[in-house]
Amino acid sequence: MIDDIKKDAESRMKKSLESLETALRRVRTGRAHPSLLDTIYVSYYGSDTPLSQLANITVEEGRTLMVSPFDKQLVPDIERAILKSDLGLNPSTAGTLIRLPLPALTEETRRDLVKVVRGEGEQARVSIRNIRRDANGDLKDLLKEKEISEDDARRGEDLIQQLTDRMIAEVDKQLKVKEDELMQI
Repeated sequence: MIDDIKKDAESRMKKSLESLETALRRVRTGRAHPSLLDTIYVSYYGSDTPLSQLANITVEEGRTLMVSPFDKQLVPDIERAILKSDLGLNPSTAGTLIRLPLPALTEETRRDLVKVVRGEGEQARVSIRNIRRDANGDLKDLLKEKEISEDDARRGEDLIQQLTDRMIAEVDKQLKVKEDELMQI
């Protein structure tokens, strides 16, 4: 029973880490990377479709993304979707190719992005701690029902705490990497 609670908590904590990774990937670092456009959806035949399924996205010259739609009639729709996104990119179209130059990050912008990254990290830590609280609550419920002994409950809480410490250390590691990446010139 304790193992089941621990496995459940671990899988939920890993999902929190994956969510943090996704959020950090969206924070742009001044370098062009196709994953910057992962959150953009384009209306295609009445349904919202990810841009990556409608176009080939490549990096051109390090600071420019090039979007080459498979269906050439989608160019205006793709442009509109990019402008509506919160990425702050201005597409320039040359025939059927859309180029997205990434502006250089200023020192102030970098500091603001570090604050955003730290906020995302704190959300991940809170999520992990909430999962720990839920798991410890489950252990206490088992103890009340007399399904486990006090020693087993204490050992289970220690295991959950070790897991929590490991996951929070992973969050800190991811944040450090992203902050260093943001502060590079």
